[in-house]
Amino acid sequence: MSSKLPSVLAATDEEIQLLLAAQAHIGAKNCDKQMLPYVWKRRADGIHIINIGKTWEKLVFAARIIAAIENPNDVCVISARPYGHRAVLKYAANTGAQAIAGRFTPGSFTNYITRSFKEPRLIVVTDPRVDHQAIREASYVNIPVIAFCDTDAPLKYVDVAIPTNNKSRHAIGLVWWLLAREVLRLRGTIPRTPEGWNVMVDMFFYRDPEEVEKQQAEEAAAKAAAAAGDSAEAPLNEWDPTAAPAAGGINPTLVAGEGGALDWSAEPTASGPTDWAAEPAATSGWGADTGAASGWD
Repeated sequence: MSSKLPSVLAATDEEIQLLLAAQAHIGAKNCDKQMLPYVWKRRADGIHIINIGKTWEKLVFAARIIAAIENPNDVCVISARPYGHRAVLKYAANTGAQAIAGRFTPGSFTNYITRSFKEPRLIVVTDPRVDHQAIREASYVNIPVIAFCDTDAPLKYVDVAIPTNNKSRHAIGLVWWLLAREVLRLRGTIPRTPEGWNVMVDMFFYRDPEEVEKQQAEEAAAKAAAAAGDSAEAPLNEWDPTAAPAAGGINPTLVAGEGGALDWSAEPTASGPTDWAAEPAATSGWGADTGAASGWD
């Protein structure tokens, strides 16, 4: 695959393998007339195959445009498609750009009264069809647009089209990751070596909320099991739960003598053993002994 890029910017075998593994070359059955130059061939089932070499060339071209903007915060990355939410947020966190993940509020670029009003110098969108509102508003205020485009994507108001599969979550995450890495390389933030950037591409992939909840539940269960294992290894308490009396029974340690009568003499009392068989009499009430002793009578 011949490339017009300098050798230092040319794609390595590993990067080509990543694009193929993420199915970034798989297009749609429909093909826009303006996307024909980026199509390599059409399969028997009607699916258009995107030229990976041109994908990489436009990716580097877009990165060079982004790196030329002095203030990273003047770049706005947008994705209304759920598969691109995490990718644009991670891209913004790593490169200093602004991110709009989810619904694009109409008027964000044109209505300065809007709370979400922004004035970026460049926007990057995940899908021109889904992010059409942002592209249209950018055309009103002369903001250049870079877009990841499938073979059926409309290119109206798009200045730089990066041909790629923008319907697969792995392809979307990978191209955003590659774009972020290339921007950081061109800025000189990271070296141009395979181990120069330690951010894994998995961080840019969309994660299903159910999968996240399942993983969190598994981690919590593992922690609980580990805590239970630690407590099992710890020394047992002095009391033995098997020696406790049954529910509703009498503690055998309080039973004295052969007759089984309770011995309450262990309790400190002023008048010796207490006879609990007798009914409470008036002499022990408030009007007699205690009253006389305390002066209430």
